[in-house]
Amino acid sequence: MPDITASELTLEEKASLTSGASFWYTKPIERVGLPSIMLTDGPHGLRKQEEGGDHLGMGQSVPATCFPPAVGLGSSWDVDLVHRVGEALGVETAIENVGVLLGPGVNIKRSALCGRNFEYLSEDPIVAGVLGAAYVKGVQSKGVGTSLKHFAANNQEHDRMRASSDVDPRPLREIYLRGFQRVVEDAQPWTVMCSYNRINGVYASEDPWLLTSVLRDEWGFEGLVVSDWGAVNDRVKGLAAGMDLEMPSSSGRTDAQLVAAVRDGSLAESTLDVAAGRVIDLVQKVQADAGTIAGPLDLDAHHALAREAAGRSIVLLRNAPVAGGGALLPLRRDARLAVIGAFAEKPRYQGAGSSMINPTRLDTALDAIRDAATGDVTYAPGFSLAVGVDEAETAALREAAVAAASGADIAVLFLGLPARLESEGFDREDIDLPADQLAVLDAVLAVTENVVVVLSNGGVVALPFAERVPAIVEAWLLGQAGGSATADVLFGDVTPSGKLTETIPLRLSDTPAYLDFPGEFGHVRYGEGLFVGYRWYDARDLEVAFPFGHGLSYTTFAYADAAASVTADGDIEVRVTVTNTGGVAGREVVQVYTGLADSRVQRPERELKAFASVALEPGEAREVVLTVRREDLAYWDIRVDRWVVEGGEYAVEVAASSRDIRATVSVAIDGDAVTVPLSEESSLGEVMAHPIAGPVVQAAIAQMMQGMEGVESIMPEGVDMTKMMDSFPLGRVSMMAGDAASPEMIQGLIAMANAGSAPASGA
Repeated sequence: MPDITASELTLEEKASLTSGASFWYTKPIERVGLPSIMLTDGPHGLRKQEEGGDHLGMGQSVPATCFPPAVGLGSSWDVDLVHRVGEALGVETAIENVGVLLGPGVNIKRSALCGRNFEYLSEDPIVAGVLGAAYVKGVQSKGVGTSLKHFAANNQEHDRMRASSDVDPRPLREIYLRGFQRVVEDAQPWTVMCSYNRINGVYASEDPWLLTSVLRDEWGFEGLVVSDWGAVNDRVKGLAAGMDLEMPSSSGRTDAQLVAAVRDGSLAESTLDVAAGRVIDLVQKVQADAGTIAGPLDLDAHHALAREAAGRSIVLLRNAPVAGGGALLPLRRDARLAVIGAFAEKPRYQGAGSSMINPTRLDTALDAIRDAATGDVTYAPGFSLAVGVDEAETAALREAAVAAASGADIAVLFLGLPARLESEGFDREDIDLPADQLAVLDAVLAVTENVVVVLSNGGVVALPFAERVPAIVEAWLLGQAGGSATADVLFGDVTPSGKLTETIPLRLSDTPAYLDFPGEFGHVRYGEGLFVGYRWYDARDLEVAFPFGHGLSYTTFAYADAAASVTADGDIEVRVTVTNTGGVAGREVVQVYTGLADSRVQRPERELKAFASVALEPGEAREVVLTVRREDLAYWDIRVDRWVVEGGEYAVEVAASSRDIRATVSVAIDGDAVTVPLSEESSLGEVMAHPIAGPVVQAAIAQMMQGMEGVESIMPEGVDMTKMMDSFPLGRVSMMAGDAASPEMIQGLIAMANAGSAPASGA
């Protein structure tokens, strides 16, 4: 296609480029040869609707491979695997002539109740950022774009079109924006999707601080900002703020608003030129690789990758020995098995809403177990997934489940959340499994202790039965090959290696956002601040069901020789030798956390900073090298409004989970120089810590104290007078010191300190 610039277009043509032609397509400008391109939903598969369009998954779409949603894939903690899935998604997107796949979602799992948690990677920004960047690189390596979403602080579905996420600067930067920053800086997604919500009262779609100052000026984003579908509130304000492309079509209404704003002078035409230019750049980027990847799609290869990814997504939560024997898992192939639970036959493999994929095929766990087993396999649904089932039918299903379990060596019980309980568009009301399912579990446990629970859920669920069930498999939502992958893990063809990217709490009331979710009257207060997920549970020393980073294996791993050193770039290089001490091959996810005990600011006890997935044969040892980036040690200093690395002796913990620390070493980090401008509101403590003003004030206080005879008589013995004065405002010192510190002298001291000059000799 010809090289086109915005200067070649009329005002009306430029305005038209900044909104969709239809639900999924941009507008063409045929006069200059600019074609239309298609953007469509992901993230874990291509949802290309055959005709028409909707954003809630109600319309039929072309068949595509349904890979594990982020709740599963994130649990792999595997950068290479996520990249390979991204490549496969890129191939399918390119074959279907789609220009941009709308994903990944890297929003933080602030609350377990968020109905869209299945589409997000973690409660931790480093996990979300690192894996999100791998996804973007994989997809875009095939010549199609991604859309990093939902930018930003979009952590609930309730009132999502209007609610204001009211969040303080430090948690906003350190928790909710950090993952986005990592993806933008490391992977440069072609587009970023702004979210529906407001942030501290301002709609994300019209926030110049968010879309221009932070995203472009600070992070160096080079692409296009697209709205979530229907997220535009005020199109003129949005364009001026940096929101380039409105989706879907407004039937020309908002285009006319932009034209009118340029003509009446309320919007600079140069601003419109920039947005139109970004749309042109995106179209040209898409067209440059159009047609280079042709079909037909290798359905078998992509299904095999989906199966591999699903197996690596499964987390073995518990595998305790049973009376008179070892652990139940892996299953013996010749064991008599009772498979119980409707999810075994009717899998819940993806979330509801805009990310619903029409899979190319669908494996069920029941079929896969029957294929893998050599012993008898009986099946009982146990419960119904339908709504309004009467008590008689419920009781009959439960009795049949008990009968099946009674005649088996092991009962494999599939429990989970029906699609009606978690979806895009609304949040969950609790974290409990349905009562009828728990009743089936109780009834089965009454006749056998040999029970394996397999969970199907997009968000964490309470596990009040954890100590009564010897084996628990968290199988999440695993995509179209999840049934076969589950059987692979159950029988030991695949050694489980997934680990939790979110904490499983004991009860909802323990969760960080419990008292501040989902807000009221259009506002939700992020009252837990920095203490999201494991940061909260550690700070409050709360017991949890299963901690962040937890996941068992069919083998064991030993850690040795942990060491940490500072590189020439200021990063921390962590080395540790990991050995597979068991009898089967397996993978270990090595995690590195840091902490600074004597920090001048509030900090979590530990924060994840690096991780690696390592495959080891039985008996194999390997030195694993992980890098903690210096910038990831930084906190957001609200005094100077920038990132600051605090100097000090950092604890570096090498761990198998956030509560399974295998080794701790320390490393000294040089801090960034921070000089806060002084004012009359500065405390004496802040002034005395100032490199220039400090010595002057200390000398003045010593002189003042000499003239305050008898002050000791009114002070308790041992009281440090300077500690009492530490928070006293500088501007009020003259009230106490009189002529020894007049207002004029104080103003002179402030001016001298802020100018960076030392006092003259004898001053």
